[in-house]
Amino acid sequence: MKIIHIVRRYGPVGGSERYVWELTNELAKLGHQVQVVCEVCRVERLTNIEVHELGEMTFRPRWLYYWRFGRRVERWLWDNPQPGWVIHSHERVGMHDVTTIHGPPFASVRDKPWWKKVSIRIAMQMFMERRELRVPSRIVPNSEIIARQLAHYYPEYAHKLTQPIMPGVLPGVERQPHPVPADGGIVGFVGKEWKRKNLLLAIDIVAQLRRQRPHLQLWVIGPEEGEIKHLFSGWDGGYRLLGWRKDNGHFKDIDVLLHPAKAEPYGMVISEAMAARVPVVVSDACGAAAQVGRDAGEVVVLDEPMAVWVAALEKQLARPGMPPHFERGWDQVARECVGVYQEVAGEP
Repeated sequence: MKIIHIVRRYGPVGGSERYVWELTNELAKLGHQVQVVCEVCRVERLTNIEVHELGEMTFRPRWLYYWRFGRRVERWLWDNPQPGWVIHSHERVGMHDVTTIHGPPFASVRDKPWWKKVSIRIAMQMFMERRELRVPSRIVPNSEIIARQLAHYYPEYAHKLTQPIMPGVLPGVERQPHPVPADGGIVGFVGKEWKRKNLLLAIDIVAQLRRQRPHLQLWVIGPEEGEIKHLFSGWDGGYRLLGWRKDNGHFKDIDVLLHPAKAEPYGMVISEAMAARVPVVVSDACGAAAQVGRDAGEVVVLDEPMAVWVAALEKQLARPGMPPHFERGWDQVARECVGVYQEVAGEP
């Protein structure tokens, strides 16, 4: 097949960007013709993928930036007609056959008081989101949570929703079997956006459990030390602030991933931890929670009492064996997307 992907930044430089990067590479490996239309390419050009850069723009104000990017994409498509190509967008544009939704709908702003909704920013974001959903024949959510939210806020487009196509996970480091000391262990928290991913709750959970396990440690990966060091002012050791890391080497050492996010469209770090055979304790607000079986860890309702969270973390630290190896290759993601493209193109 012939597929054009639209993304602002092309390369593994973020969650949705990695999704597009891995997906396009796998599509090319499967023998499909792939083009990418982007603002900027952040990786070395590949010989089997044709990349068209439209040029970087000022990011602020954000709504105007998205609007301008969409206009540039439309102009490029008008100037470079692509008959027979399926156009798969991951952005707020208005000329596409398929769109993948990587985050929660902006339409949730409808639930806020009226005085928080009266602005050109809100109006334009709502217009662009509705257009993104109105134009294509297929809407691909990247998790079950996103699918439910889209159906709730845009019931008129619910018939376009496909089954969620979750991100893949690359094979990487794997935690080796080892006993977790009854009075210790290492809990990992991973995420740059530490407020949304609920680092404050993670700190409270671990602090509570340290009463039973005085040598328990909390390792925080993602935020810079200066951003969050004040949150540990009442601690006397027992934590490490590791900053941003490009690799997943920390999964060799941590005994449980704690991810009590307030809102997480998917949560790649959860599937990465499971692929490394690290047990997980996550909130039900994470899209990846749907992949967390009982043998892999525990999903806790976000507003459960502290005691429930502490008990769930203790249970995983004290588990007798390792969780199974989680696998979801990007080649599988590509094949699922090809099924959507075939529906759009009317192919069997």
